[in-house]
Amino acid sequence: MRIVVERLGHLGDGVAAGPVYAEGLLPGEEAEGTLVGDRLQGVRIVTPSPDRVRPPCAHARTCGGCQLQHVADGFLADWKQGVVVQALAQQGLAAPVRGRVETSPPATRRRATLSGRRTKGGVLLGFHAKASDMVVPVPQCRLLHPDLMAGLPAFEAVVALGGSRTGEVQLTVTRSLTGLDVAVTGGKPADSALYMDLARLAERFGLARLTWDDETVALRAEPQVQVGPARVALPPGAFLQATEAGEAALVAAVTDAVGPARRVADLFCGLGTFALPLAATAEVRAVEGDAALTAALDRAARTTAGLRKLTVETRDLFRRPLEPDELKGLDAVVIDPPRAGAEAQAERLAKSAVPVIAMVSCNPASFARDARTLADGGYRLDWVQVVDQFRWSVHVELAARFSRK
Repeated sequence: MRIVVERLGHLGDGVAAGPVYAEGLLPGEEAEGTLVGDRLQGVRIVTPSPDRVRPPCAHARTCGGCQLQHVADGFLADWKQGVVVQALAQQGLAAPVRGRVETSPPATRRRATLSGRRTKGGVLLGFHAKASDMVVPVPQCRLLHPDLMAGLPAFEAVVALGGSRTGEVQLTVTRSLTGLDVAVTGGKPADSALYMDLARLAERFGLARLTWDDETVALRAEPQVQVGPARVALPPGAFLQATEAGEAALVAAVTDAVGPARRVADLFCGLGTFALPLAATAEVRAVEGDAALTAALDRAARTTAGLRKLTVETRDLFRRPLEPDELKGLDAVVIDPPRAGAEAQAERLAKSAVPVIAMVSCNPASFARDARTLADGGYRLDWVQVVDQFRWSVHVELAARFSRK
């Protein structure tokens, strides 16, 4: 069967009339293959797209960590902006997409979750193949920061020591100011002997911290990251923006959105990615459901000089969103929910009188839904800034500004 690809789907597949889906194809490409269900298998490209490039990574054909290394940077940036525009259009909304996409450089990912398996011959450590539970080693990965790449021997040793032949180990690895932080789940049940061996391993490889199923096995130096003017101690496995460049782009967009606001609420504040920089000039109320994150933020705020008043509250914003009367007197709200969005909190914000809302999202679909709620409540969507810190992937992040009409 021969097809001509019409568009790139939201999962990165080429889509032709039918629809017919074909992995690795780009709009305008003509290709042949065997149709199996709605997918073209055994694809052979007849006419390649001018936007097709040679993947820069040796693992591109097998690893599922990057879906779009065969796409030119300019095309990919335009496509990601288009994903946001289309999501808004499906909700009957439009907004200026400002500036160029802020794309993080290669080899800057400071946080990743690796999969590991023990085998007869040793250890497999890396990312899953696409749509598979097969683990693909990535010794030449172009995505991860060099410090994480240098830690691969240590991560492999952890899997060899504590992994199971029947299951998969997950390692959340983070580059911190004081060294590598490794949080392991799915390993063998730990007894005192395994704890001792793991502690020796952490010492041998110089890991800052090694955590096993939420229990700290070794702590050589408290893992810390710089967030605005503060150094924040990382809870084990804590969420952190994937790249420093991506975080800086989001912080710049949020700071621009709130402008000269003097009283700000930061909802789903995490470690204080936005709360701490904003506290340099504004009073901030930071709210987050994870107690470990709020404790880390509160400690950082108390030990950082030069900040305005920053109060921290642990609260489940899905079950107990801030009500309109709790939002009175604020000049701006920053909201950065997880992928599911913030449906309940958006409904309360829509009924509030907050002049400006800065929303950050990693899911254009849930963002557009919540934006529709705000628009129905009388807010105007002023602009959207697309940020790409998951280079070569289908993931899209953004920041947006809403204001009262």
